[in-house]
Amino acid sequence: MSINLPSRLLVVLFTVCFKTAASYSNGKVTDACSRMEPNHGQHSSTKPNTYTITVDKSKFGPGDQIKVTLSASESTYFKGFLIEARDAEHPDAGAVGSFTLLNSTVSQLLKCGHAQGSAVSHTSGSKKRQVQVFWIPPDSALLHVQFLVTVVQKYKVYWVKIPGPVVSQAGVSPGPPHPTHATAETTKPAVLLGPFSSEACGIRKSCLRNPVACDPERDPLCFFLSFATEGQSTLFELSGPGNGYIAFALSLDKWMGNDDVYLCVRDGNRVEIDAAYVTGRTHPVPASESVLTETAWRLSDGVIQCRFRRSIHIPQDRSRFGLNGSYYLFMAHGRAEYGMVHRHDRQPLISSVQKVITGPPQNLSGSRSPLLIKFHGVFMLIAWMATVSTGIIVARYFKDDWPDRALFGQRVWFQVHRALMLLAVLLSSVGFILPFIYRGGWSHSAGAHPYLGCTVMALAVIQPLMAVLRPPPDSTRRYIFNWIHMGAGTIAEIIAVIAVFLGIHQQALLLPGPWSTSVLAGFIVWGVVAQLVLEFHSQGLFKSGNGDSEDEIMSASSDISSVGSRFKKVVLAVFVSGNVGLLGALLYSISSV
Repeated sequence: MSINLPSRLLVVLFTVCFKTAASYSNGKVTDACSRMEPNHGQHSSTKPNTYTITVDKSKFGPGDQIKVTLSASESTYFKGFLIEARDAEHPDAGAVGSFTLLNSTVSQLLKCGHAQGSAVSHTSGSKKRQVQVFWIPPDSALLHVQFLVTVVQKYKVYWVKIPGPVVSQAGVSPGPPHPTHATAETTKPAVLLGPFSSEACGIRKSCLRNPVACDPERDPLCFFLSFATEGQSTLFELSGPGNGYIAFALSLDKWMGNDDVYLCVRDGNRVEIDAAYVTGRTHPVPASESVLTETAWRLSDGVIQCRFRRSIHIPQDRSRFGLNGSYYLFMAHGRAEYGMVHRHDRQPLISSVQKVITGPPQNLSGSRSPLLIKFHGVFMLIAWMATVSTGIIVARYFKDDWPDRALFGQRVWFQVHRALMLLAVLLSSVGFILPFIYRGGWSHSAGAHPYLGCTVMALAVIQPLMAVLRPPPDSTRRYIFNWIHMGAGTIAEIIAVIAVFLGIHQQALLLPGPWSTSVLAGFIVWGVVAQLVLEFHSQGLFKSGNGDSEDEIMSASSDISSVGSRFKKVVLAVFVSGNVGLLGALLYSISSV
């Protein structure tokens, strides 16, 4: 059976993985040739720019070269740039002519369209004050050519298509003068006067919340998404704690790829609201044109809130899903630097079912952990918090109990120990393969946890094989088996505990802290105390009774043995009860993630 089939049959949750964006500091920006817009998830700056582009000639003819100079003012610099020459009468028709370089260490040629060297860009993200290149006219008889430049000062601050001078073919009247600075008609987002409320959830709007039924108006830790359709558009509200960004996405399935994403990114003391698109496990690609209206935002006490309206259908933008479709909803948050988003801090919240955005109001539920990963945690916790720990205590301290009783032809303690350990191996084996089914292979983002898990799994399989090949009890080599068997089991238990501690802090199964860590620490202390009590008892530190005659000594010895057996059974019962309680708390926490 293939990996994909069982992952489809089981409900598996998706990770919206916002990886750190590539800033194109190497200047390989051919994908920006047409619009001359960098893929930085931000609109062109509306502030006046301090950059100029000049030429040494205003006329050109066949075989001429025109020196083009891009300069920054004395107080500024630029890190990236893209220079093109366009037909002044048809500026959207693409780059014309070709360039040659004066300094290949700071500039490089790009192929925009069909012409090699039709654009020039930077070679690194170093600070620059001036760049010079030569432009060679094309063979076609263009009347007027205008130079355009996109300048990047830093990741979130750039200017697109700053207009440069217009040069004309020899004998042709000069073209119209170019403006000093590019202008852009933008609508600044408004500032929200107060927080959102969950009062109308399920009545006038649909809501997805974490924790369940939280209210962003009163709970600063509430992650909240609501949407309500009015006419031909839908109003979205998004809120959540975060020092960088909060986002949600519409997806056709619970796996990453081809998702419609909406980001509210903190940039200083303001919030940028953008639509984007995700292809695979990549950084969101911002929409080429603004598709959002009535945008508004609010920052308060570490909580990011934004609101916007979007049309139900946007036929001119194929990356925007029609809101009358049925989608899974994802909510994520994470860090941002200068408006650039990084990988999310926690596993995204994913709706349990698909939802028609324009459908009737509904309270939605979701989870931050995939079902397969939840079962992985459940099986491993039961195996190593219940069966292994109990099986070890039975083998170490109950060999002398029930000496005259047998279970299926073997001593009782041995059968109990073997059954518990085989159950642990079975649970561990099933739990071990579930993450590989979910991930479709090895997880490179889980740190040391999978390596420790593989080590534990290897030791768990070796132990029963070693037991099958053990020498007879009266063999002179039996002590070697005893030490190796006990040593391997102890090492496996220690590594398993470390793996569990790391496991509950994985993004795919991030249990609430610090109480979940405290429960695990309590389990360790509980097990150590139980074994110390039984060890002290086995060393005779809890003896009672006295007598002088032989009969009295024998009678006292029998009574002490009986009392000691009952004492150990009480300790075992209390230990198992405590383990079950601690285990139950963690299992409940897993079900609630």
